[in-house]
Amino acid sequence: MTCVFVQIQCEPGTAYDVADEICEREFHSELYSTSGHYDLLVKIYVPEGEDVGRYINDKLLDIKGVQRSLTTLTFKAF
Repeated sequence: MTCVFVQIQCEPGTAYDVADEICEREFHSELYSTSGHYDLLVKIYVPEGEDVGRYINDKLLDIKGVQRSLTTLTFKAF
């Protein structure tokens, strides 16, 4: 599995709705609200053989209220 972190910027006033929808879809490992430029931080384990970009597009970016995202791929845990 590939571990990725996705930061999500939501349309104003929609962060809780977006978070609720992510929870309902049950594809994430962890979900946090954050301060700064992005509203939410999602930790996702992408299954082996899956295209990371397509997986994120299909599972996350079609949620109403998601305005922008920033994905960070991980390589090794220390």
